[in-house]
Amino acid sequence: MGKHVLLVEDEINIIEAMQFLLSREGWDVDTHSDGATAVDKVRAMKPDLVVLDYMLPGKNGIDILTELRADPEFARLPILMLTARGQGRDRELAEKAGVSRFMTKPFSNTEVMTAVRDLVQLAQ
Repeated sequence: MGKHVLLVEDEINIIEAMQFLLSREGWDVDTHSDGATAVDKVRAMKPDLVVLDYMLPGKNGIDILTELRADPEFARLPILMLTARGQGRDRELAEKAGVSRFMTKPFSNTEVMTAVRDLVQLAQ
């Protein structure tokens, strides 16, 4: 497995922090901020990992996740979902849609990198 991540996020502060953290760990990081075209971006880039925001303009993370999981090519793609919405119902929806890991904002750098490492290990 390579080290290419697609970060689908629309908050500039989160984008900058995640880019810094992941690139420091040797990841090639691409970003995308539009939910409406996120699935096309994943299909075109074929990343090793997707970090996906729950609330995005155009299409929410649950819909993106559901669409990716319906495609056999991306059924096992590691997807870490980030959200400011930490309600149990949101977590349940994400789990039903097939999320690999669910994390609420704010999160610590250590939490994110541990989740990324775990997801990569599980995918191998």
